[in-house]
Amino acid sequence: MKTRAAVAVAPETGLEIRELTLDEPRPDELRVKIIASGVCHTDAIVRDQWYPVPQPVVLGHEGAGIVEQVGSAVSGFEVGDKVVVGPSFCGQCEQCLSGHPMYCVDFYDRNFGGKRGDDSTAFSTDDGEAVGSHFFGQSSFAEYTNLPAHGAVKVPHDAPLELLGPLGCGIMTGAGAVLNVLRPKPGSSVVIFGTGAVGMAGMLAAKAAGATTIVMVDIVPERLEFAKELGATHTVNSKETDPVEAVQQITDGGAEFALDTTGVPPVFSQMTKSLAVQGHGALVGAAKLGTEAPFDIGTLLVSGITVSMVVEGDAVPKEFIPRMIALYQEGKFPFDKLTKTYRFDEINTAFADSAAGTTLKPIITF
Repeated sequence: MKTRAAVAVAPETGLEIRELTLDEPRPDELRVKIIASGVCHTDAIVRDQWYPVPQPVVLGHEGAGIVEQVGSAVSGFEVGDKVVVGPSFCGQCEQCLSGHPMYCVDFYDRNFGGKRGDDSTAFSTDDGEAVGSHFFGQSSFAEYTNLPAHGAVKVPHDAPLELLGPLGCGIMTGAGAVLNVLRPKPGSSVVIFGTGAVGMAGMLAAKAAGATTIVMVDIVPERLEFAKELGATHTVNSKETDPVEAVQQITDGGAEFALDTTGVPPVFSQMTKSLAVQGHGALVGAAKLGTEAPFDIGTLLVSGITVSMVVEGDAVPKEFIPRMIALYQEGKFPFDKLTKTYRFDEINTAFADSAAGTTLKPIITF
């Protein structure tokens, strides 16, 4: 069938909306009509080739839509089901079987390879040129796409698909890092570096978990003020104040938990130094491959801190996405306040607004 899709063709270049041919779904796949897809920082850095995903390729990995066709080997889905789509994983390796599919041994190839395991792509041009697909197991910047059924999560029929796509990556990353990895107890202290969508989602999750001291660190005054409106108890402008000193003062010696959503080496160092004795910090911000960050092993050795590298919130999407939806419905996780919708033909404006920080979480609607 024919479908319109936004195609990444070169670094630092706007996506091109093209009409492509979509092949038949494989036996283990679903064909999904995408209703909306979030725009994530990872889409931008892959467009710009921080990670060497072959181009041309259809990006997009925060899709939500309606099942149009069910592969012959798929069970548990029917035409008309509403789904939110998460990353792809094998389901058979030790990490998948132990409940950590975001660390699947095949995670990189399945999500950044730009093709299926048999080297085929779902998209092609009229003259037969292959166009990369299956980005994060979905390539959701398309009106229709074929995707592995195991990555799809059924949601209720009254679920607002135009809002839920980011639960499959950006919102899941921030909230999952807090709820699944850091696991702050009620009454605890949390500091979060970065007030983008991932950082704000982490903040909302910390609040839902009962943390009573939540410090947000950034350099943009407007976003820090917005963080306060959403529930931060303290904010620190790290352009004006040493964030390590500020956090230690606010928390009387250091935060019990910390999250770095920036992937910026000096910020990572600040996060490690902001932790209390035996505190736990997590890094979720993506950096270029090969990026190294300073880590004061001499001073920090006696602190007993733990630092975790976290992918996709270490979530099991079929368990965690419904949990986030339940928290949202209870009014305890208002991630909708982070979003702004754009038409499909405004996709490059959405990317630009995200890069400029004027929109925390753009959502493209079809």
